[in-house]
Amino acid sequence: MLTKSRGLTVDNITYDLEDSVTPSAKASARTSLASFLSQPRAPGIKEQAVRINAVDSGLALQDLASILPSPHLDAIVVPKVNSASDLHFVTDVIRHTLPERHPTSPPSPSSSSTSSSSASDPPPKPPLKILALIESARALTDLPQICRATPYLSGLIFAAEDFALDLSLRRTPSLTEFLFARSSIATAARAFQLPSTMDLVCTSYKGAAGLEALERESLDGRGLGFNGKQCIHPDQVGVVQRCFAPGKEEVEWAVRVEVADEKARRGGRGAWTMDGKMIDAPVVGLARALVERAGACGVDVEKVREEWSGQEPE
Repeated sequence: MLTKSRGLTVDNITYDLEDSVTPSAKASARTSLASFLSQPRAPGIKEQAVRINAVDSGLALQDLASILPSPHLDAIVVPKVNSASDLHFVTDVIRHTLPERHPTSPPSPSSSSTSSSSASDPPPKPPLKILALIESARALTDLPQICRATPYLSGLIFAAEDFALDLSLRRTPSLTEFLFARSSIATAARAFQLPSTMDLVCTSYKGAAGLEALERESLDGRGLGFNGKQCIHPDQVGVVQRCFAPGKEEVEWAVRVEVADEKARRGGRGAWTMDGKMIDAPVVGLARALVERAGACGVDVEKVREEWSGQEPE
């Protein structure tokens, strides 16, 4: 299974040490995963992460001790984050184990120039990212404190099944029972400028009906402010990537707004119209964000810009 995962093209792949590994297999799973992460990164994988066991399980420290030295580890996924103290623990272990990548204070200019004096030295590795799984009512009420807990927090992930268990909810196709939780998580991530907000897993993935449910959930999550979705099967990846990437018409609209806004600003106009609708600063900001996301998704933005270079503000 580990070797097979190297053939995927994904933004993030998370290897699990928690729920999918039985207690008797934890030790061997740590060893296997540490060995696997010593291999060069597969070309289609942008980020490699490991989901450790929950801090209050008593297993997290062993997980971290085993995988943190792995040279191709990019992120730690922390499950069942109920309070800021869970992330404080993980941050302290990371800083103790990898102090060069995670200094407790910024380096002084003199030490920085000394450390970069040799051109042959490899560039320093960026700090490990932390992704927090939000799985309980307590976590939801403590979101501001969780988002402030560590400078390495890169995103929030909604774990719907455990959340449903905590609140004695029954999951339905409409997902309305999760609306408050999902909106709260997406809003908190934006408020604290976290780059990643991952929506719940779609448990249906087989056949046309499963893919239709996945598409419906993905578009719904994007509409709530999530910028990605967890996948549990390779067949889900393409649908999720398509749903969260800007569509052709969206990209064209955003580029047209950018092109016209450049001309409007040169003419001293702060607000103008396009297609009969008012365009002002918030709309321009949305367009720029869409263009940036389109570029990250592999869209040839410059080609689109050339096609719409004649767009004028009305």
